[in-house]
Amino acid sequence: MGAQLRVYKRRIKSVTATKKITKAMEMIAASRVVKAQRKVQSSTPYATELTRAVTAVATGANDKHALTTEADNPTRAAVLLLTSDRGLAGAFNSNAIKAAERLIKQLESEGKTVDIYVVGRRGIAHFNFRERKLADTWAGFTDEPTYADAKKIGAPLIEAIEKDTADGGVDELHIVYTEFVSMMTQSAIEARLLPLSLDEVAKEAGTTDTIRPLFDFEPSAEDVLDALLPRYVESRIYNALLQSSASKHAATRRAMKSATDNAGELITSLTRRANAARQAEITQEISEIVGGVAALADANAGSDK
Repeated sequence: MGAQLRVYKRRIKSVTATKKITKAMEMIAASRVVKAQRKVQSSTPYATELTRAVTAVATGANDKHALTTEADNPTRAAVLLLTSDRGLAGAFNSNAIKAAERLIKQLESEGKTVDIYVVGRRGIAHFNFRERKLADTWAGFTDEPTYADAKKIGAPLIEAIEKDTADGGVDELHIVYTEFVSMMTQSAIEARLLPLSLDEVAKEAGTTDTIRPLFDFEPSAEDVLDALLPRYVESRIYNALLQSSASKHAATRRAMKSATDNAGELITSLTRRANAARQAEITQEISEIVGGVAALADANAGSDK
C-alpha cells in the first residue's frame, strides 16, 4: 500500500508542475491576443479606405484592367494558406488546412492547376509530409506579423498574377486564413483576392451605392490602379495575418485553460485516491496492531493457566 501512495504523490507532483506551465501559457496567450486585437482594429481604417480607393479607380477604368477582369478560360490558380509556427492551439491549424484542402480540390475539379503558398511551419509540415509541391513558403513571424511580412508575401503573388499562365503566372489568387470573430469563436474562411469583383470590394468597403462620384485620373485610371492594387493585396494579406495571429492566440488561450482545468480535476482525483490509499494504509496498520495486542493477550492468558 505504501508503494501505491508514492505513485499517487509522484503523479500529483508531475501534474501540478504541468498545471503551472499551462496556466502561464494561458496568461501569455491572453495578453498577446489583446495586442493582436488592437492591431486588427488599427489596420481596419486603412484597409477600408484603400478598398474604397480601389473601387473608385476600378470604376474609372471601366472594369477593363487585367487585374479586375476574369480570364475567359482560367487554367491556373494560386492558394495562400495562413497557419501558425507553433501548435498547442487546439484545432486552429487543422481547420485552416482542411479549408485549404477543400478549396484546392474544388479548383482542381474545375480543371485548374493550383500553386500552393503557405505561411507557418504547421502548414508547411503538413504538405511536406504528404510530399506536395509548394510554390513558396514563409515562417517565423506568425505570432507577431508586420506589414513588411505582408509585403514579402505579396510580392511573388502579385508577380504571379501579372504574368501569363504560359510563363508560370496564375489567373486567380485565393487566400485561406482564420477570421477572429470573438475570444470563443474563430472561423477558417476562404476569399478570392484577385481578380477583383467590384461588387464584393464595394460591399467590403461599405460603398454599395449605385451612384458613385466621378474622378479624373492622371496619368490614367489604369496606371493608378497598377499602383493601388499591390497595396490592396498587401493590406488584405496583412489584415489576414493579424486575424490569424489573434485567432491563434485565442485558440491557445482556450486550449491552455482547458488543459489547466483538466489538470486541476486530475489533481483533485489523484488527491482523493492518495487519501483513500493513506486511509487504507492506516487502517491496515491499526488492524495489525490490534491483532498483535489480541495475540499477546491470548498468549499471556495461556501462560497464566
